[in-house]
Amino acid sequence: MSPVPVAAVVDLVLVLLFVVIGRSSHGEQLSPGGFFATFWPFLVALAAGWAVARAWRRPLAVWPTGIVIWVVTVVVGMLLRLIAGQGVQFAFVVVATLVLGAFLVGWRVLLEAIDRRSTRPSYRRPRRR
Repeated sequence: MSPVPVAAVVDLVLVLLFVVIGRSSHGEQLSPGGFFATFWPFLVALAAGWAVARAWRRPLAVWPTGIVIWVVTVVVGMLLRLIAGQGVQFAFVVVATLVLGAFLVGWRVLLEAIDRRSTRPSYRRPRRR
């Protein structure tokens, strides 16, 4: 399977998880309307991040793909929330930046570390006679 749809789905699921965790931690209902109101700005922002990063070229790369997707998702998501009259408090921006960074960049860092470790030649100490 191509890494492009896999990476897109992973990013989408992680943004969904961010919204679910955020709404749950504030005691907000996970009603479809409330969920969608919180989710749509970040969904649009994630799509914009993919477009700006041209993520389909190197969807698993930490740099520039993961970093660009993360920054665009936070910035555009917050701007859309502001335009829509939703809350954009400083604390929320900080938490969203940290969580989305951990999610959108973190899985790529982890994958890169695993890939590096699996392709690293093993070192064997010579036996003594």
